[in-house]
Amino acid sequence: MKSQPTTAPDVEARCREVVAAAEERKAYDLRVLQLGEVTSFTDYFLICSGTSGRQVQAIADAVQQTMKDERVRPLQIEGYKNGRWVLMDYGDFVVHIFDEETRSFYGLERLWADAPDVTSDFAK
Repeated sequence: MKSQPTTAPDVEARCREVVAAAEERKAYDLRVLQLGEVTSFTDYFLICSGTSGRQVQAIADAVQQTMKDERVRPLQIEGYKNGRWVLMDYGDFVVHIFDEETRSFYGLERLWADAPDVTSDFAK
């Protein structure tokens, strides 16, 4: 099954669904960065944390199931086995799920500080 190309409203709707799935699994410190204005490889980064490797995996499972229900497959998933940083590339958006230590070390929000933080448009 191949993912269909998406339009801007579709991408935003899918990002909202992913945010809701992550929040349902108790993800915390969730951020949505709009990268479309600063890079061409994706429109959004969704970044969140879990308190343990198992919770990081549970958040990733929820995200993947939510997108599978929408007939959207990831282009790539990395880091699931170790549960420290799961990267889920959906093309138009990339989901980063971290444990606390790894998120602090890599500091994606600092690296992409030029990207607008649009979390309030997507989170509860």
